[in-house]
Amino acid sequence: MTFNTILQAIYALYLTNSFGYKLKKTNEPQEKKRIRLGYSLAQLKTLNISVIIENEEKLPKDGQYIFLINHRSIIDPPIVEVTLQNTNIFGPWIAKKELYNSFFFGLFIRNAGAILLDRQKSQMSGFFKEIKKSVTLGQSIFIFPEGTRNKTDKPLGTFKDGTRIIALKNKLPILPLYIKDNAQKALKNSLADKTLKQEITIVIGDIIDYKDKNNLELAYREMFGIIE
Repeated sequence: MTFNTILQAIYALYLTNSFGYKLKKTNEPQEKKRIRLGYSLAQLKTLNISVIIENEEKLPKDGQYIFLINHRSIIDPPIVEVTLQNTNIFGPWIAKKELYNSFFFGLFIRNAGAILLDRQKSQMSGFFKEIKKSVTLGQSIFIFPEGTRNKTDKPLGTFKDGTRIIALKNKLPILPLYIKDNAQKALKNSLADKTLKQEITIVIGDIIDYKDKNNLELAYREMFGIIE
């Protein structure tokens, strides 16, 4: 571990917790959105990473959706937050339960707006109830359909079940987003050399109707030309 990596980790911990405290002080959705965006901009700035949006004209300014995003890095949520900065769209992220008490992310996750998923639970009624509550409040849902970070060399992992059920239960259209560049490699590059300027491109897909019965993973792959 390099000295720069240690400094970056300490600063990232400071950012995560300081913004976590700010989030704790408000329950107003748009204020939470503003704070989440502030955190995301600060995090990406210190990493010297900028976000390029492809097909930005397809990105709605308002409305409710399930945002479907591929997942390779811990900086994927900040990339999405920055992508949506000029919209009024806000909502909880689906996060694995382990993050709730994480030393690094716990305070932020507990207050930023997150719905925790415990795949070991036999009953998922509480999970779906939390989603319904958020949707009733006019919010969107953000989900990584792969279920966890893709740590392979393949551009996309296998989708888990659940997204289609959430869409149908809440009558939410699905809006796929594809982080084209490997954000994990970009993160590692930044930690090795903080002077290195990098760009990460995120592609806005076409909205999928919640009643569409086509295989969601295949539709996602076809939409973004993901061939393995």
